[in-house]
Amino acid sequence: MKIREEYTCPLELVHDMIKGKWKSIILWRLRLGPTSLAKLERDIDGINQKMLLEQLRELIDYGFVEKKSFDGYPLRVEYSLTIDMGMKIIDALKIMQSIGIDYLKEHGMEKTLIEKRVIPE
Repeated sequence: MKIREEYTCPLELVHDMIKGKWKSIILWRLRLGPTSLAKLERDIDGINQKMLLEQLRELIDYGFVEKKSFDGYPLRVEYSLTIDMGMKIIDALKIMQSIGIDYLKEHGMEKTLIEKRVIPE
């Protein structure tokens, strides 16, 4: 995804940077700490490796995620949030998570939150 030359406001820019089905979910998972590609793929239901790599590449390009490669065999790579933009976007995602939880509770879908271990029983 390329950054456009003109935006109505900074919020529109950030929306473009994290829009889509997977980017916010990847960022939310990375809040737990550095992890491998394989672990990310296991932890995020429904994403395939091709899509995960594409989304990670964009998040790296935008400065939300960093990729660290380790020498040795087998090759080891870790993905983590950047200290500046990556950690900062988590504050916004926490608010979005809270709104989602409230909505699901208000609409009788608390069971889903329990099943997904978002809230305790």
